[in-house]
Amino acid sequence: MLSDLEIAQQAKIKPVTEIAKKLGLKEDDLELYGKYKAKINLDKLNNKKKDAKVILVTAISPTPAGEGKSTTTIGLCDALNKVGVKSMVALREPSFGPVMGVKGGAAGGGYAQVIPMEDINLHFTGDLHAITTANNAIAAILDNHIYQGNELGIDPTRIIWHRCLDMNDRALRNIVVGLGGHANGVPREDHMDITVASEVMAVMCLSSSLEDFKRRIGNVVVAYTYNKKPVTVRDLKCEGAITLIMKDALKPNLVQTLEHSPVLIHGGPFANIAHGCNSIIATKAAMKLSDYVVTEAGFGADLGAEKFLNIKCRIADIKPSAVVVVATIRALKMHGGVLKADLNNENVEAMLSGISNLEKHIENVKKFNLPYVVAINKFYSDTDAEVEALLNWAKENGHEVSLSEVFTKGGEGGIDLARKVLKKIDTEDGFNTFKVLYEDECSIKQKITTICKEIYGAENVEFSTSAKNQMAVFKRNGWDKLPICMAKTQYSFSDNPKLLGRPEGFTITIREIKPSIGAGFIVALTGDIMTMPGLPKEPAAIKMDIIDGKTVGLF
Repeated sequence: MLSDLEIAQQAKIKPVTEIAKKLGLKEDDLELYGKYKAKINLDKLNNKKKDAKVILVTAISPTPAGEGKSTTTIGLCDALNKVGVKSMVALREPSFGPVMGVKGGAAGGGYAQVIPMEDINLHFTGDLHAITTANNAIAAILDNHIYQGNELGIDPTRIIWHRCLDMNDRALRNIVVGLGGHANGVPREDHMDITVASEVMAVMCLSSSLEDFKRRIGNVVVAYTYNKKPVTVRDLKCEGAITLIMKDALKPNLVQTLEHSPVLIHGGPFANIAHGCNSIIATKAAMKLSDYVVTEAGFGADLGAEKFLNIKCRIADIKPSAVVVVATIRALKMHGGVLKADLNNENVEAMLSGISNLEKHIENVKKFNLPYVVAINKFYSDTDAEVEALLNWAKENGHEVSLSEVFTKGGEGGIDLARKVLKKIDTEDGFNTFKVLYEDECSIKQKITTICKEIYGAENVEFSTSAKNQMAVFKRNGWDKLPICMAKTQYSFSDNPKLLGRPEGFTITIREIKPSIGAGFIVALTGDIMTMPGLPKEPAAIKMDIIDGKTVGLF
């Protein structure tokens, strides 16, 4: 089979203006970035059309075997359009760091892709560059304020705002700035995050308008004074400048699938260290431009889906109509103890053991009172015995399941999945009593404990002394009513990435609590989770090249 890049390069791509026409948009409604990409003007997105139904695609805990969540999202949308349902996709933008590293892009795969794939996975329309610039502008203004007399009385040892870069670069995790004498600023310890972990990214993705972004960015806490009072971007008087930097980035990006279904790609927060969902602006726009919106949330249902449902839906007042839980037989075998090198060998016993991971994710979806369908993303190595055993398990336990072949067949390979999802929505929509997992009035400790025990299955939750002190400070500052954004390894329900399957009897350790007041949530960091990833021994970048003007090696 051709590589993802080769498939994308051979695709017949339509001008983005033709894709816009399907949505009732005119060329004047767009800001064109060449022939195949465009931003949609925000003032064109407010119409009185009834909101579309939202289908959330999530997955089991990720493994090196691959799950195919974005691929399923894209293929499901193409399949819905094939069966006569007006549908579009709302996706996150890829982060440059993982593209150059190991994870790959976020534009799907095989014959269920978003194009132009090369552009999307590299610079796209520059949104992440704008976020990086905005983030670092705040940092520069903050350090300059201290250098120029420190009118606010900022304590340089209590600065919590980090600089950022959209690249995996472990060497920048801990740095010292201001060296070289008085003319170069006040020396202090600093840190750098990957851009997708920046609160500017979260603020962009959770804002409802340009004005709302300005309000939220002003609320961002960047430091504390010597009297331990919070200092905000508004205190630095730069919320207007930051909003100006971000004015174009706030507009959602319109592209297409290989089968020319409309796609909005906008925002890209990680789900292990941020909230893991595309922007509210893009999702709400898609809900006005189509009848069904297929969207995805990063990593497994314990991370992206939990945050989509507890944070994004709460803030945006979105009620999903159904959830698709993606799994692969290969990944289930890994959760059952099989090494990656042995995944092509039939192993029904290991697969059935690994199903415990899928079962827990299904249980989590049920906690939100949402109907679901399990999508098995089919691989060439899946044997008849493995498929039969999985289907029997699903039947015996009352789970609606569909074998999805969108990777090899595009939308045609997802028609069964599309029909089962539509049937679920038609059958259960009237009984859909979606609810969030915890109420705003609960304490920070109660909310974190609820997530750890209900979603992860932890037996105990331990809070460091630092975390306890931070919770007390947050309560005094009136931040304790905000939802929680957990920062946790994506590979396990626990905070230990080596505990696959469905571990039991484990303890989650909360080492630090961070305020993201502009975004509108509190971040709880667990275990050894880091906000600046590193590159692997052999990064994907070493296989990439451009030869005679043609990109090679990009997946």
